[in-house]
Amino acid sequence: MPLVEHLRELRNRLAKGLLAIAAVTIVALVYSEELMQFLTRSVPTCAQGVSSNGGNCAIVSFNTLMAPFSTTIQLSMTAGLVVASPVWLYQLWAFVAPGLHKNEKKYTYAFVGAAVPLFAAGAYLAYLILPVSVKVLISLTPEGSANILSLGDVLDFTLRMVLVFGLAFELPLVLVMLNLTGVLSGRRMARWWRGVIMGVFVFGAVITPTTDPVGMMALAGPISILYFGAVGFALLNDRRRRRANPDAELDDDEASSLDLTPEAVGAVEPVVTAGALPEQATGEHGASAQRLNGYDDIT
Repeated sequence: MPLVEHLRELRNRLAKGLLAIAAVTIVALVYSEELMQFLTRSVPTCAQGVSSNGGNCAIVSFNTLMAPFSTTIQLSMTAGLVVASPVWLYQLWAFVAPGLHKNEKKYTYAFVGAAVPLFAAGAYLAYLILPVSVKVLISLTPEGSANILSLGDVLDFTLRMVLVFGLAFELPLVLVMLNLTGVLSGRRMARWWRGVIMGVFVFGAVITPTTDPVGMMALAGPISILYFGAVGFALLNDRRRRRANPDAELDDDEASSLDLTPEAVGAVEPVVTAGALPEQATGEHGASAQRLNGYDDIT
């Protein structure tokens, strides 16, 4: 298609994705109170009329006049973006897919098919450990103090935990895709396992919003298991690739193995030399021109 047609198609697909996000956002606005209660369920709230005593419970409230409105809009738009993701991701895929080769489409289908359940598993794990993490953080409150938390901060903390765990679970999938494209070999991944495990635990300690070891272990443990699963897949894929092509794992500047066994020489063929030299030109009156050893200057 010409450039104008591509731009028109991109505009139509963006409009469809935005309409899906807007529709889900409107539905989320209707059920915004239920969504807030669901996301703040991990916080141990105090009973009505009872003030917080140290780290036992917390009072969740709004701190400013505009906080209820802004928090509701933020929560609804986030829900619309996440719930409508199959629609706008499909529109993006439909725009890009005609320019891909058959094998690239196959890898993309496998990537999307594995990315969705991995992200969902990470988000579900984050939601499971949220009560433990929140309880550990609240327990640090000194005796006689009250925990008065902003509902916006609680929702932001919950969403960050879910997104961090969901995206972290995609790391082994990225390594598998690098191996399928030939960028990273399984043998190299296996040699890096000590540094990767150390980096995963440091990443879990830094990236999680909580400072307790529960969140770090809950994030680093499953990622380490998934990493070794990716290493096993990469080793099997490299073995399959070697059987199909022995030179598949060679670098661009690495020579392949050559067969230097000499072949048998056949019978010698005779070379006909008659007429190999050009016929000598004659002079203007038929007489031979001056030659040196029977040849003129040209021959």
